[in-house]
Amino acid sequence: MATVSPGRTAGGLANPGGDDILMIGFVLWLLLLVVCWPLALLAIVLYPLLWLLLLPFRLLGIAVEGVFELLRAIVLLPARVLGGRR
Repeated sequence: MATVSPGRTAGGLANPGGDDILMIGFVLWLLLLVVCWPLALLAIVLYPLLWLLLLPFRLLGIAVEGVFELLRAIVLLPARVLGGRR
């Protein structure tokens, strides 16, 4: 088992490619600002509100994922006890 520093995974960065996506989004917003500045300002004001509205669904998704992981662990427990491969 490899030792990994906090904020990083064994394969590299914790969020590979995340900076690229953020930069592309920013450039697209700048393009929208040049082409249609009222729409760009509306988007920058409404984005946090939309994020807040969708937050309960993200929390629900995390809870459902946890339940599925628990069920998976329960189903695979006999194989792990009997020495099945990982």
